[in-house]
Amino acid sequence: MMNYKKITQKWSQQVTEHSHALELEEGVFTWQDPKKIAHSLMQSALNSTQRKGTPYQSAMSMLNFYINRAGKNLDPAQKNILEQVKVELRKLV
Repeated sequence: MMNYKKITQKWSQQVTEHSHALELEEGVFTWQDPKKIAHSLMQSALNSTQRKGTPYQSAMSMLNFYINRAGKNLDPAQKNILEQVKVELRKLV
């Protein structure tokens, strides 16, 4: 049997801390206005030189990544707001 080193840092934490795919505004996922969040995510995606897909794909991917990473710890009211952001992002394209 192989011995595996204990991983002390989750891969998602590494992505959050070291990814340069999108330069997000501070606290963007804690804001209360879905339209403002959507515009901020899309602007970040448009300004990115590291993205591999369309700006819409990048913005939606980062939003889904955050929602999934937060999991059960995400406040239900904030999760509702972030789900509304998806609708707003779709309206922007």
